[in-house]
Amino acid sequence: MASTVTRRGFLGASGAALAAADARSADNRPNILWICTDQQRWDTVHSLGNGHIRTPNIDRLAASGVAFENAYCQSPICTPSRASFLTGMYPSAVHGCMNGNETWDDAAPLVTKTLADAGYDCGLAGKFHLSAAQGRIEPRTNDGYRVFDWSHHPSDDWPEGHAYIEWLRSLGKDYESIHKRLGYIPSEFHQTTWCADRAIDFMREERSGPWLFSLNCFDPHSPFDPPREWLDHYPEADMPGPLFRESDLAAQQRLTAVRFQTPARRPEDFNAKSYQAKYFAMVELIDHNVGRMLDALEESGQLANTMVIFTSDHGETLGDHGLLLKGCRFYESLVHVPLVISWPGRFRQGLRSQGLVELTDLAPTLLEAAGLDVPGTMQGKSLASLLEGRSAPGRHREFVRSEYYRALAGVQSFGTMVRSERFKQVVYHGHGLGELFDLEADPGEFDNLWDDPRLAQVRHDHMVMNFDALAMASDVGPARISGY
Repeated sequence: MASTVTRRGFLGASGAALAAADARSADNRPNILWICTDQQRWDTVHSLGNGHIRTPNIDRLAASGVAFENAYCQSPICTPSRASFLTGMYPSAVHGCMNGNETWDDAAPLVTKTLADAGYDCGLAGKFHLSAAQGRIEPRTNDGYRVFDWSHHPSDDWPEGHAYIEWLRSLGKDYESIHKRLGYIPSEFHQTTWCADRAIDFMREERSGPWLFSLNCFDPHSPFDPPREWLDHYPEADMPGPLFRESDLAAQQRLTAVRFQTPARRPEDFNAKSYQAKYFAMVELIDHNVGRMLDALEESGQLANTMVIFTSDHGETLGDHGLLLKGCRFYESLVHVPLVISWPGRFRQGLRSQGLVELTDLAPTLLEAAGLDVPGTMQGKSLASLLEGRSAPGRHREFVRSEYYRALAGVQSFGTMVRSERFKQVVYHGHGLGELFDLEADPGEFDNLWDDPRLAQVRHDHMVMNFDALAMASDVGPARISGY
């Protein structure tokens, strides 16, 4: 395929390729419903092993498609993760590493823009978060969305431009008054429900070509305040509680100099089961709205030609190892995310894949599904052959990576993770600290084998994997942002 080169050296689709894609029958290209929740752990789906949670609609989606049991985000923080899966590249490769960049630097084409240029009608409701969204509306970028109903964290202190808050105001309501009166937001006024309403409206529009809709709800991100009807399903006494041992306090004390949003405490000191119940309730609210969107696709006759992706940008510790929220750690609760992909009649159905997968793999998968070539600059590896049954379902990558480069304000921490089929190695750069976990023998990540001489070769091999991947992902051109 002929190609052009952008000012930053990244390959873009040529005009000829885009014209060819436009000329294809829309029937050969799927619609795409891309559901990305915020801060949702991998172990929050009933059919995939969580007997404490109710997710009948995500279960329904998994039964009609492929559930990836080992999918990993490329950063445990919002902005770098989103910069990664929207470009198919590591956060470091596009210098989208910080949660609070003033602007998105256009360091690589977003997959949504490439698809829009190829004839897709694109819409979004909810978060975008490629740049700062702290008390001001996020500036638009070359995102490709015709409909852009932007909404970050729900509150009334946003200036004009926060679509969810403006919708509440149009009904004569405001977020803070509802929350103060009830202690939560009822389902009918909740941001997750509003996002689903926008998606349903969009998919019902008349059009001649395919569409893509990004539903980026804020849940189950903190604050943990689900509607009462969902919270009632989760009595605290029935909750399993977090992964915790007394030794976690010493392990986290060792990492005091490495940035995290909360200090380590015993779970009973902050009532971790209460947080867990609220978190599960928010996931069930999400699941309810997944069902509404699937029903709308079925009722409109579009389900058979729509690829549905369900995933999250990263996870949440939720009391595991004595921690809440997120930061420079790479526990399974933070970097292991849900990923389910369905396209009835085209993709395998009811498959649970054990293969190691990165969220970088989503962008090339979408391009291949749309009949577009995948730029050689993408670190992502298309899942199409696995989804379509052309390759073994249990193997995709030899290892996966995740990065944290001073992503949160405050302590300037740096860390990287590489996870192979059995082992996970973490390096906290500049501190001489690391972790090595045998996930087969120790899935809860309690026993740090970093200093075990018997595993010196394992540690060496994973260090080489990590360094090789970083080197091959690096851009050798001029630095894009001061300080890099």
